[in-house]
Amino acid sequence: MKHLLSAGDLSRDEALTVLDTAVRMDEALAGREVKKLPTLRGRTVVNLFFEDSTRTRISFELAAKRLSADVVTFSAKGSSVSKGESLKDTALTLEAMGADAVVCRHAMSGAPHRLAGWVRGSVLNAGDGTHEHPTQALLDAYTMRRRLGRVDGLRVAIVGDVLHSRVARSNVLLLHTLGAEVTLVAPPTLLPVGVAEWPAAVSYDLDATLPKADVVMMLRVQRERMGQAYFPSEREYSRRYGLDRHRMGLLPDDAIVMHPGPMNRGMEIAAEVADDPRRSTIVEQVSNGVSVRMAVLYLLLGGAQ
Repeated sequence: MKHLLSAGDLSRDEALTVLDTAVRMDEALAGREVKKLPTLRGRTVVNLFFEDSTRTRISFELAAKRLSADVVTFSAKGSSVSKGESLKDTALTLEAMGADAVVCRHAMSGAPHRLAGWVRGSVLNAGDGTHEHPTQALLDAYTMRRRLGRVDGLRVAIVGDVLHSRVARSNVLLLHTLGAEVTLVAPPTLLPVGVAEWPAAVSYDLDATLPKADVVMMLRVQRERMGQAYFPSEREYSRRYGLDRHRMGLLPDDAIVMHPGPMNRGMEIAAEVADDPRRSTIVEQVSNGVSVRMAVLYLLLGGAQ
């Protein structure tokens, strides 16, 4: 594996290798006072973020630093990009600097794929437009496996703004590869064209889906990507597709609640659900993200040696 551009590029064995490596990363750091491994010393990882991100950028930065790589974080704001430099010119600059890996987030779907054709190093897709976010799907699968002991055979409901969600796309692909059954739950206006071809069932009825779900993954309503036409009102959306205490009571006893963040509390998820220590894995997902991204960087840069 040279790049990680899509969750669909991973075979079952490759995906399981990432999850197993993340476990080993956790174990290797657990006994250390200084949370650092020498694995990628001398390697350079460039974080190339053309779109705002806090969680993902910091997570990749921490992951690379914990593996002792040199990290360069490159924000499009205030750089040559804001002066009109193209993605290709930026790529050639990184190539001249000798980047071993480029972690790319871009508002344009497909940008990391283009980048992979221009640089010799490995390219990791950290989210491209409304297309994909493969490391988020990996950390979600890792969280499910830690909490529930498996991914194979789990019934996962992904709820909300599927249309604009790169997290939903990557999760559907990866969870299908790992043997989970996925149901997408959303109003018809928030489902993408061609969703019938996705390896997932579709439902418009959240209340009917919850009693059969082992995992319910709530998606952020991405108001910045939409006008007002997708649903009548925020209150109406929340009434039909929000996860509140009553709906949480419909879930099986050991089911878990996930959210990729950032959350619209009170809209797609009630605060009391997000903060429920028994059900919610939202804080764990963030910490698991570092382990999984360490695993991916190690397998792309260190494990290949």
